[in-house]
Amino acid sequence: MRDVALPLAHLGRALRAEGVGTSLRDELDAAEALTLVDLEDREEVRRTLRIALKIPRAAFDGFDRLLAVFWGAEPEAAPSRAPRRDRETPALPRGRLLHWDAEARRMGDAAGTPRDGERPGFSPLALLRRKPFDQVEGPELAAMERLLVRLARRLAARRSRRLVPTHGRGRPDVRSSYRQALRTGGELVALARRTRAQDVPRLVLLLDTSGSMDGCGRFLLTFALSLRRAVPRAEVFVFNTELNHVTRSLTAGKVGISLERLLDSVPDWSGGTRIGESLAAFVEGHLQRHTDRKTVVVVLSDGLDRGSPALLAEALRRIQLRVRKLIWLNPLLGDPRYQPATGGMLAALPFVDHFAAAHDLASLERLLPHLSN
Repeated sequence: MRDVALPLAHLGRALRAEGVGTSLRDELDAAEALTLVDLEDREEVRRTLRIALKIPRAAFDGFDRLLAVFWGAEPEAAPSRAPRRDRETPALPRGRLLHWDAEARRMGDAAGTPRDGERPGFSPLALLRRKPFDQVEGPELAAMERLLVRLARRLAARRSRRLVPTHGRGRPDVRSSYRQALRTGGELVALARRTRAQDVPRLVLLLDTSGSMDGCGRFLLTFALSLRRAVPRAEVFVFNTELNHVTRSLTAGKVGISLERLLDSVPDWSGGTRIGESLAAFVEGHLQRHTDRKTVVVVLSDGLDRGSPALLAEALRRIQLRVRKLIWLNPLLGDPRYQPATGGMLAALPFVDHFAAAHDLASLERLLPHLSN
């Protein structure tokens, strides 16, 4: 929190000078909220601060402009409508390093360039979030895998809206507090509290390992492996021309070791694919045991199937009837020219609750709200 306290204080002061009613309580809420998000993701930080600081829609432009100054990042292209400004607050020209002059209560030229580490910024790793998996190579491989592991941990740490009793910090529970007071003759000795329960999703991941998935298969498998390590109630299957249940192979060792073990043990890796037959095998052998009405099933495949579209459609129909949500992630969907016109995808889409891309880390991040209960 020390890294964000000073820029948050400056940001709050500058916002108040522009007529935005940000309070100290809002700044404290923002500092706490930032501990729950990824500070390297500029867009996530911006959305978090907008909410925590209670920025009105009319002040969004000015907020983005000031955030770029105090967080060391260039703002996005400004909308055509110019933001309302205090007369004493000059516009922020691009390309100049500015700082908040507390005495003059205005933005002014900085006396010098701050030393490295004095101003928070967004890590270069943020660029990897929107880099297609099939273009990641060399030293970026390890960095991308670390980001995928962190993404899986974020899912495991998500909180639900459901409130449960807690002995630590939380919201006061008046009703439970009065009930406890009855045990001490009506004297309120301590407040009962409730907090948001940790949301532990139940997941089943079905990953296509055929040759057409080679460009992003390693990263999607890393994501699946990381999910399994972070979410105990996750089951992982891989398929190409046949289905393989690989959950036990992913529970021990590091990511690299587990990947090598799978490459050696899974037959026909990077070969052909029969999605319909593989999913039909999942329905017959694993659907009843590993799924229920609280389960989210995620299929990660490009939909290029050599098998029967009718068999695929029937398998997905039975899966959808059994589970809470059926998600299909397609790496090809990241290309704006892509159209799901193959027989496999046309057969699958009527039974898919959520169809989305899986070509980069940002697309997987957008998946998280759909995985939680």
